[in-house]
Amino acid sequence: MARFYITTAIDYANGDPHIGHAFEKIGADAIARFHRMNGDDVHFLIGMDEHGQKVARTAEERGVSAQAFVDEIADHFLAMWRRLSISNDQFIRTTAPQHKAGVQALLERIFERSPEDFFERSYEGWYCVGCEAFKQDAEIVDGKCVLHPTRTLEWVQERNWFFRLSRYGQFLRAHIEKHPEFIQPESRRNEVLGWLDQGLEDISASRSRFTWGVPFPRPTSDGESQTTYVWFDALPNYLTATGFPAKESERRWPATVHVIGKDITRFHAIIWPAMLKAAELPLPERVWAHGFVLLGGDRFSKSAGVKLDLNEAIDRFGADAFRYYLLREVPFDADGNFSWERFEERYTAELANAWGNLVSRASAMIEKYRGGVTPAGARGAADDADAADVDAFVAALDGRNGYLPHEALRVLARMVARSNEFVQSSAPWTLAKDPAHSRQLDDTLASLSRQIARQCVLYAPFMPVKAQAAWRQIGGTGDVADQRVPSLDALDTGGWKVAKGEPLFPRPLPAREG
Repeated sequence: MARFYITTAIDYANGDPHIGHAFEKIGADAIARFHRMNGDDVHFLIGMDEHGQKVARTAEERGVSAQAFVDEIADHFLAMWRRLSISNDQFIRTTAPQHKAGVQALLERIFERSPEDFFERSYEGWYCVGCEAFKQDAEIVDGKCVLHPTRTLEWVQERNWFFRLSRYGQFLRAHIEKHPEFIQPESRRNEVLGWLDQGLEDISASRSRFTWGVPFPRPTSDGESQTTYVWFDALPNYLTATGFPAKESERRWPATVHVIGKDITRFHAIIWPAMLKAAELPLPERVWAHGFVLLGGDRFSKSAGVKLDLNEAIDRFGADAFRYYLLREVPFDADGNFSWERFEERYTAELANAWGNLVSRASAMIEKYRGGVTPAGARGAADDADAADVDAFVAALDGRNGYLPHEALRVLARMVARSNEFVQSSAPWTLAKDPAHSRQLDDTLASLSRQIARQCVLYAPFMPVKAQAAWRQIGGTGDVADQRVPSLDALDTGGWKVAKGEPLFPRPLPAREG
């Protein structure tokens, strides 16, 4: 059983979950669910990044303690992930005592293993509270951070602990060249190589005059106790979640893949592996940086006024349909647009009419022509075609070509279309009129049932609730998620008893006005 440790970026606790958070969690969840059904030993980590200046300021503005504020935000995120059927195995919070201890242990390990990599330095520069990062000139346009154009940059002057990131440029380039899959997709890898070409600057590892965070394990030479810079606190969550520094952490670390947004690639593909190298710890196997969900070509942004009510989107079509639409419409290796029109088109054409209707028709024909019990039937051309498509589906999610949920769903849509064509060309209603065609009818219904059962299994990582409902209708027992993808070609539905159910994809709720 292969080990598969998948993580997402931990969400910053400064507001409610939005569509960007949802896109990342749903995509990672589909990948994690697939790997469980592929027989792998999966551990799926998500969580909250709860420290930093932005959190402390927001809490102060609201007149509550920082801890009370992040507790409330964490509850909101957890409620949303439950609603969207996110199957995380662990939810880490950076305010947890074990995480704080793990961060300090990692920093001490760097002091011990690479004693020259932490040093003191006075520094001044433009700081973006939105990014919780100092910005270089190339990241500033018209005096504003390119990622937070509505925020005012702050000029910060401090004497801090610094990390000697400049030491790791050659190491990172060599690692990327030896392991090209380390940063994906290719566009993000090229971006990182471009940054390395420009040279790396040493970075602050602590902050003074600020206390909402993990205490830096060592004071400065003048005796000042400082707070760990938020990215040196946040990035180690993937490691502290394994139990680090306890010996048990070695059973799970390194991570198989970090799923992140492309805007934080620099932190995960440069700073994080450099920290691990300094600590003499294994690097993650892969960093997958997805793109943005756009609205009319613009990135969703509360501060810029480009927003979508996440609950409304789920209410209108249902959680599973929302999961499906995002991963079908928005490529996981590039940016993509959200629109209500496309959502309704996909829902109606691909879910309600194509798949929902297929499941309903097949169950009804087995009920009408064979008393509700699926007959045994010979393997046919449709089974062979499905086998080839299952291979393509697996290749889109098992990592060999990266992680491409949109491609897996494209393959599934092709399988459903072929099943509908199979129904029309074989015309079971015509075969049922002539007893001489009884065997042919059995073969047709059996093949159709097997096709739909396979589709249920493959849809389960994307639409776990609807896939289970369809599995029940076609006569499957137990949990469809307990099925194994490598065994799909041998799946036999002969003897299954179909069960009438509610329409899988009813008419959507009308859009809210105003």
